[in-house]
Amino acid sequence: MNIIEQMLSKYEINSEDDLINALKEVFQEIALLGLSRGGFFQKATFYGGTALRIIHGLDRFSEDLDFSLLQKEKNFDIESYFPFIVDEFEALGIKITLNKKDKSSLTNIESAFLKNDTSIHTLDIQIEDLSNILDGVHSGKKLKIKFEVDTNPPLKFQTSSHTLLLPTTFNIISMTLPNLYAGKLHALLFRNWKRRVKGRDWYDFEWYVKRGVKVNLEHLKERMVESEDFSKNDELTVEVLKELLKNKIDDLDIEKAKQEVQVFIKDRGKLDFWSREYFKLLVDRIA
Repeated sequence: MNIIEQMLSKYEINSEDDLINALKEVFQEIALLGLSRGGFFQKATFYGGTALRIIHGLDRFSEDLDFSLLQKEKNFDIESYFPFIVDEFEALGIKITLNKKDKSSLTNIESAFLKNDTSIHTLDIQIEDLSNILDGVHSGKKLKIKFEVDTNPPLKFQTSSHTLLLPTTFNIISMTLPNLYAGKLHALLFRNWKRRVKGRDWYDFEWYVKRGVKVNLEHLKERMVESEDFSKNDELTVEVLKELLKNKIDDLDIEKAKQEVQVFIKDRGKLDFWSREYFKLLVDRIA
């Protein structure tokens, strides 16, 4: 059994979609290894849904790798770390390409919540390159993993070190759960998706509340002030946060939220309780 097959063995794979989701996550972890070897985590921290999935066991798949610099650095260039990522994939017999994404080509949905000082790249992997190490994968498909690095990040957050065991043992730096939670709440409240609903945000919100995670209000306020959604002179309290969330829930299209998230989860029965009343109950339970 090769390393990729060993990493895939922890997944329940019953369809091609299951395999694609699992492969994406395996490739995310290989990319993280490359970044770690290159010293990337001396300057940056991992955050977002994929960090919650890989480090803390969130039971839904996530598509992108999101990072924040530990300090503001306008001229930071993640491309200097890409040779380390390429080396890790090539060591496993996989050829990849890493491309910078032109922000002018972004769709309205893609750019709806993207800061001007975010660096965007994509990692392209042609599945036919895996024919020599994996059976049963249809050739011709291409997997894309998007990297986003906030080079002018809102600060006042904390980080911690985490050890991953595969494809080999290595360490990464991630925002702590209260700060991951703050980032999620900011996205949930102020991500401008127009008519599209990001059900994944609400799924993650439910995850945080059920586990009693406390949100770092100081970091959340930093994000809100930076996006011009809150005055730096006002105090952000739990009561203010709850009111903002309940107002958001009043406009939430529950069915669209379910449709958006269901492709990323195994047990769709977990969405049966979803309603405006249920989400308001969760708001009242915020730690």
